[in-house]
Amino acid sequence: MEYIHAALLLHKAGKKITEASLKKVLDAAGVKTDEARLKALVSALKDVDIEQAISMPVAAAAPAAAAAGGAPAAKEDKKEEQEDEKKEEDAAAGLAALFG
Repeated sequence: MEYIHAALLLHKAGKKITEASLKKVLDAAGVKTDEARLKALVSALKDVDIEQAISMPVAAAAPAAAAAGGAPAAKEDKKEEQEDEKKEEDAAAGLAALFG
């Protein structure tokens, strides 16, 4: 999250978002930087109109982020939780059969 905040700060200041500028902001904030994350963020933001993304209503931004692969869909998360619960129930039932 710090990396995104640093990129937004640079954008607001009218500075170019580069690996070096991000590293300077993060270093100034006392954040240990990861070169791979810096490169990935700069690459991901290369073709993004930050001003347009900021001005997008939240309801429109969430599907856009999901479509871009930015965040997993809530439906998938819920399905995974249900699968985990099912596995736990099956394991409990198996143990009950041993002692029942």
